[in-house]
Amino acid sequence: MKANLILENGMVFKGKAFGYLKNTVGEVVFNTGMTGYQEVLTDPSYYGQIVTMTYPLIGNYGINLEDMESNAPKVKGFIVREKCKSSSNFRSEIELEDYLKENKITGLEGIDTRALTKILRNSGTMKGIIALENDISKHEIETCFNYFSNKEAVSTVTTKGKYIIKGEGKHVAIIDFGIKQNIIRSFLKRGCKVTVFPATSKPKDILKEDPDLIFLSNGPGDPEDLKEVIENIKELIGKKPIVGICLGHQLLALSLGGKTSKLKFGHRGCNHPVKDLERNRVHITSQNHGYVVDTLPENMEVTHINVNDQTIEGMKHKNFPIFSVQFHPEASPGPKDSDYIFDRFMEYSL
Repeated sequence: MKANLILENGMVFKGKAFGYLKNTVGEVVFNTGMTGYQEVLTDPSYYGQIVTMTYPLIGNYGINLEDMESNAPKVKGFIVREKCKSSSNFRSEIELEDYLKENKITGLEGIDTRALTKILRNSGTMKGIIALENDISKHEIETCFNYFSNKEAVSTVTTKGKYIIKGEGKHVAIIDFGIKQNIIRSFLKRGCKVTVFPATSKPKDILKEDPDLIFLSNGPGDPEDLKEVIENIKELIGKKPIVGICLGHQLLALSLGGKTSKLKFGHRGCNHPVKDLERNRVHITSQNHGYVVDTLPENMEVTHINVNDQTIEGMKHKNFPIFSVQFHPEASPGPKDSDYIFDRFMEYSL
């Protein structure tokens, strides 16, 4: 079925809808990974976004149920240059289109994704609508743009209740803002006992579990929208070691008095170079964020920087056992260069 991508600036891309055939609105972003579309689809940090894959052929190795980063796709829409109709992979259990259809995610194929990516790089991330042809009026378009908001993203993707995964090692309390499963797997691989808490859990309930380490997870949206969470983190500082990734890194900075800002088009993909200043080494990292720490909190020092734009990618406290990174050391998708970060997290535990 014919469909259009209608951007907030008025530009229209004509293509064909696939998956679940229904209009959808979201923030249009792009991912530069050549592989890993399944992990992208199921990453909760993409909640509220229409993701464009810059690699031209998507779906060629199908979908399997083992590599999910959450229980279902979290994107609002999925844009590709060409959708592979028939996958070729012994692990494939379902075709991409069938998977999207089953999970009610609208796809769009056949547009010039390179041109769209250039527009987003030059003009910045913007809202967009995937609309079935002749199925939306100008008034409906304006209404969709005016009423679209992603402020409740974290409350939507966080766990609804506390749960525990047993282990014989250190006890890690995870505050879930939309955690990827490979982060949990990375702690379990190190023998940890893991207790996962909802995003707005009270500090007293977390401290009552007497964890060796508190971990602030990744997640979607603007960190400054999470006022209650920021106040909760303030109460935890100095009481237990704290580490974090991505949104957790940004929330930690805000809790300590730093500032965050929105990037023009974000960092999304599995080919982003980051320099570890302490080891004087550059690692290729997996990233997915639209916001960064732009003003470092007092008594914090930079541990990692983005080689492309010099933004802050890691920080640690000079006095307290606090350390966080902006990139995704658990990868999925992405290289394993920075897997050592989890070992550094464990060094901060009691």
